[in-house]
Amino acid sequence: MSSTPRAIDADGLTKRFGSATAVDGVDLAVERGTVYGFLGPNGAGKTTTMRMLTTLTRPTAGNAWIAGDPVTDRGAVRDSIGYLPEEPPVFDELTGREQLEYTARLREIPRERSQRRIDGWLERFSLSADAGKRIDDYSKGMRQKIGLVQALLHEPAVVFLDEPTSGLDPRAARTVMNAIRELADDGHTVFLSTHILPVVEELADTVGVLFDGRIVTEGDPDELTAQIESEADSTLEDVFLTVTTDHGPTVSEHR
Repeated sequence: MSSTPRAIDADGLTKRFGSATAVDGVDLAVERGTVYGFLGPNGAGKTTTMRMLTTLTRPTAGNAWIAGDPVTDRGAVRDSIGYLPEEPPVFDELTGREQLEYTARLREIPRERSQRRIDGWLERFSLSADAGKRIDDYSKGMRQKIGLVQALLHEPAVVFLDEPTSGLDPRAARTVMNAIRELADDGHTVFLSTHILPVVEELADTVGVLFDGRIVTEGDPDELTAQIESEADSTLEDVFLTVTTDHGPTVSEHR
């Protein structure tokens, strides 16, 4: 898999916890410079899949490649990716700026370059005035924005985002969505998991729907919605509801 031109490849990715299978043979082929919308109901296995791809959870079976193997090349993978989990990993006792400066040191970003990036992102996300406040005084939306900046600070080739607009007001959510689109336009790859379907409809080049640990449909959003025969003007929500119903029809077979 090391010669793949894709940003993300996964083959038969599986994770079992005792007798329970959380992720069951997931295949992924995500092209560079695209936004991949990763959908699924609660408990479908989305977070476990993302944790395997980002080196945080070892798969039971299968393999993956993102600038390296997440199991055997963890350092190379971590250098190449940014990851925003649903709960941003921040220290409440630090200020927003201190958190980002700490991240920059961990990433070994030269100080002049890191300060320029930090200042730019703080201004873009309307955080400059609050950068000197402790994070434990931040709202959920402010913490979310600091977490996103933290994930992007080293300009990773691949960005994994788990509910990146959670807790954001409409203006801030729009800023984040614009940033995601610009990242892809600049050649970065974004793996986006969210329950906010309009975000995926607007941003995703490809959508994959995970259900009971398996990808049950995948494709271009327009192609998927066109295959729902019951509605003349189907939406991605219609696709989601159709393919995540236990005994409902599937939109298409995955590969």
